[in-house]
Amino acid sequence: MKSLIDEWKYVAGSKYLRLIFIGPLIAAIFFGLMFSKNQISESHVVVIDEDHSSYSRQLISKINASPYMKVTNVYASRLNPETILANEQAVAVITLPKELGQHQQQGISTNIGILMDNTMPSGLTGIRTAIQEVIQTENMTLSMTRLIQKGMDAEASKGLVSPLSLQQRMLFNPTTSYVSFMVIGFVNIVVLMITTSAAGAIVPRLRQEGKLFTNGKSPWQIWIRSVPYAVLTTLSLLLCYGLLKQVGGMRFEAAPYLFIIPLLVYAFALSLMGLLIGYTAKDASKVNLRTNFVLYPSFLATGIQLSPLAFPAFFQISAWVLPMNWLNRLIRGMAFRDGALSAYSLELGALLILIGVASLLIGLLVLQEVKKQEVSFSESVSASVI
Repeated sequence: MKSLIDEWKYVAGSKYLRLIFIGPLIAAIFFGLMFSKNQISESHVVVIDEDHSSYSRQLISKINASPYMKVTNVYASRLNPETILANEQAVAVITLPKELGQHQQQGISTNIGILMDNTMPSGLTGIRTAIQEVIQTENMTLSMTRLIQKGMDAEASKGLVSPLSLQQRMLFNPTTSYVSFMVIGFVNIVVLMITTSAAGAIVPRLRQEGKLFTNGKSPWQIWIRSVPYAVLTTLSLLLCYGLLKQVGGMRFEAAPYLFIIPLLVYAFALSLMGLLIGYTAKDASKVNLRTNFVLYPSFLATGIQLSPLAFPAFFQISAWVLPMNWLNRLIRGMAFRDGALSAYSLELGALLILIGVASLLIGLLVLQEVKKQEVSFSESVSASVI
């Protein structure tokens, strides 16, 4: 227990105590505010109306009424779409051709063009679906009107024109808020970087101070020093998630007193992984370089910006050794989908395995170093006797 008390005293006076709370909180506030309104619910579009008819104006009004599109300008003659899209004031150009209204009255098919700027795909969120819905609704309305005019009742005409209808509903993140995956990913990365660096510096610091085995040569004396980092990491993450829920409107359905369990297990796995990575470092300055081998794969392959299912099987399997992979799955399952803790025994079990493997390897490294010291001491004693 003396090792644990010593580490708490060190942490209380170190930069880590400030960093683990201030760093993630700043990231949560900054990115939470930045992306709280970022979901583009109305993509800006420009319409080129070459028809100038009452029907083309009605169609423009329907396009503008879509919750996914906003008509920012209407041009009366054809222009180069590249010129219109050059200043990024719109993400798409919709062209209504000549004689559109006349063809509509005559029942003749007409092609409507839409050119989209895909240099920033996030700006096109929902626009493809939106324009298809507008065109589909318009086609069904025109067809039903003509059938009713020919004497068919409304229900029969609807069954003939549209025998099947689709009703869809977006679950868990209906507004496609970036706070629920990108922002929380940034916060998790900041915490990972701070915790692994701090925990990784434990052994090099103690070795440099000559205090590595002051409290005994048992691996337990080293292992228990990870407790302060795990506890503070858990509290920091829980505080940041609560802040994101209040500031950024992030969905968080799990009860905090239940979610603290997987957070604590994750924090222990992360702290022990940092301790393992930094164990053989000659000094604390070498630890940060080593933690990059966990930092970058965690950012790329654990589902922050892309679903892990989008990666080849090799990368999905490689992510199993990263604690953040299982944390992200727990967040998506418990916090966003309101899943029960008992439903995520796989994720918790994986984190416990990581804790066990890291603990075993740390124990072997400690015993190996103890053995080397004993051999070195025996040789020095023998040399002094001779």
